[in-house]
Amino acid sequence: MLFHSWQFAVFFLIVYLAYLPLRTTRLRLPWLLAASYFFYGWWNPLYLLLIVYSTAIDYFAVLWMARSPRRRLGLVVSVINNLGLLATLKYGTFVTENMNALLAQLGASTRIPSPGFLLPVGISFYTFQSMSYTIDFYRGKIPREKDFVKFATFVSLFPQLVAGPIERAGGLLPQLERRREISPERVTDGLSLFAVGLFKKVALADHLSLYVDRVYGAPALFHGPALALATFAFSWQIYFDFSGYTDMARGVARMMGFDLMLNFRNPYLATGLGDFWSRWHISLSSWFKEYVYIPLGGNRGGRLRTYRNMALTMLLSGLWHGAAWTFVLWGAVHAVGRCLTRELEGTSFYRDRIPASVKRLFVFAFVTFAWIFFRAESLGDAYLIVGRLFTTGLADPQVPLIVLTLCLAVWAYQLFFESRLGRIAEMRPVKVAMMCCILIYLVLFASPSHEPFIYFQF
Repeated sequence: MLFHSWQFAVFFLIVYLAYLPLRTTRLRLPWLLAASYFFYGWWNPLYLLLIVYSTAIDYFAVLWMARSPRRRLGLVVSVINNLGLLATLKYGTFVTENMNALLAQLGASTRIPSPGFLLPVGISFYTFQSMSYTIDFYRGKIPREKDFVKFATFVSLFPQLVAGPIERAGGLLPQLERRREISPERVTDGLSLFAVGLFKKVALADHLSLYVDRVYGAPALFHGPALALATFAFSWQIYFDFSGYTDMARGVARMMGFDLMLNFRNPYLATGLGDFWSRWHISLSSWFKEYVYIPLGGNRGGRLRTYRNMALTMLLSGLWHGAAWTFVLWGAVHAVGRCLTRELEGTSFYRDRIPASVKRLFVFAFVTFAWIFFRAESLGDAYLIVGRLFTTGLADPQVPLIVLTLCLAVWAYQLFFESRLGRIAEMRPVKVAMMCCILIYLVLFASPSHEPFIYFQF
């Protein structure tokens, strides 16, 4: 059920109208849980068995930790179960294919049968969200949630279920505890957020995808300029697509009285690669920092260990995104870039002497280059695109100029927003005017879209 579909509009209208009177009663959480399970089961009813199973294991793992002196056993069960589910359902086919390729190279005639599992939508998101609860309880950061319905609602709350943000128990569970106040301001803010996200998805990301899919679907047919332009377009497509989903999710949640964490903060205005990862997919970046990078040792233990920990974290982040070597290589590119620039970004010369515009252009160029490996359908395609980017062959890219114009307009707006004059954009008349322009564009120019969000596949 896509946020930009009529099915979701009908679903949310029914859920919301029933939620308004129920939010002050004991039925609010059962209603939210039932709605969330219906939303998830819409994709495939079998998915419900998996999310209920995963929720139950983590709930009882924490119960074990609370009542048994062998607390670590509960944590081990939770982590092994969650990572085991990901390894089996998300990476089983990938591992099998690579094992068969290795056997073929060794001349063996034996083939390992592919497991052929169906990858459940959003499994990486709700698995990480649920696992953070067990880890935080083990660390003593949060109390045990005794109400199973409340915990199940935390894991499966439908606005952010399939593509985040990845909420922490310490942030979302207390909101489920209290009866939510829904003011007219919350409703209008939520509708505005949803409209902005819808604009990003329908008016920008989906139009850019028409060009990106054509070029990346057959890169051998295009020359350097077209490939460079398609890569530039994909940089904005994936940003508009993913941040658009987040805006819609946060908007829906806000109308229901919940505050989801900010997941994007103008990442293409970052002045360093470290700054970029504090702005892009913030909920995932902070998850890997808290539960992978710091436990590995973080920046303790010397420079070499710090670089090792950074590299491992980025490689795991790449692998999290998908079961393909292209994603691993994307993570490796960012690992190399982060390790090479970490010391430089900490110097006064970099902070004070290099103009912010130069730093921003460098970060955007590096991140855009890395997106090649993220978007390419195979390593062969990625190498071909990289090789042709520096050729001189010319070809008409036939890019939708109105979309590129809108991309540059968004970039200019972000620069304005973070400047000294950014307060003007926060003024209510300006916000109302911008919202009117967005709604007019959606009504007059946006075509019906049925493209799934890019991050649904993860």
